[in-house]
Amino acid sequence: MKFLIVLAALCAVALAAPAGDHDHVEILKQDSKVDHDGYSFDVETSDGTVRHEDGKVTGDHDGSIVVHGSFTWKDHHDGKVYTVNYVADEHGFQPSGEHLPPLPHNEH
Repeated sequence: MKFLIVLAALCAVALAAPAGDHDHVEILKQDSKVDHDGYSFDVETSDGTVRHEDGKVTGDHDGSIVVHGSFTWKDHHDGKVYTVNYVADEHGFQPSGEHLPPLPHNEH
């Protein structure tokens, strides 16, 4: 189940990034680390897109991962820079950003 949360989070991030008519985008920075208790990665491209994500294995010994991340891009239609921060955990994918409506508040 937790794998599905992470997979859903990654799919949502991929779909949220704007499709553009970029002729050529280069990777300026790409760092990643994977070890027994989690992973992290950073990517920056020449079109101004920046992405960071950390996944940490929880102490539940069931393989659950809590993911924190963000991605930023410049919209090529309106010229604005947008940032989405997110958490993916046992409560699902939870994005936030100034341009997004707030998520309903749930007591956990």
